[in-house]
Amino acid sequence: MDALKTIAASSIKAEKPQFEIGDTVRVSVNIREGERERIQMFEGTVIAKRGSGVAETFTVRRLSYGVGVERVFPVNSPNVVDVKVVRRGKVRRSKLYYLRGRVGKAAKVKEQIK
Repeated sequence: MDALKTIAASSIKAEKPQFEIGDTVRVSVNIREGERERIQMFEGTVIAKRGSGVAETFTVRRLSYGVGVERVFPVNSPNVVDVKVVRRGKVRRSKLYYLRGRVGKAAKVKEQIK
């Protein structure tokens, strides 16, 4: 078991991205197409965070041409190059699954004013 823990500890990123549920983030993802590599952006609202350690993930949701698109990203994946916070959200829930049933302005999260 200790060998698994040491392998897991070595694969955790030194600097974890700092964001919360409800934040609008821009995730830079490394995409491999054959032998070529490129970085693709995915911008949306963080609706869930789960797990801990190596298995920690977060779910980002956005509307694309009127269709809701969700992607689950592992925090410690080498393919997740960068996570930038575009705006902070003011929410009172740990999971924002209720946004799935909403469209348009009803699916917006209020901005947190500091």
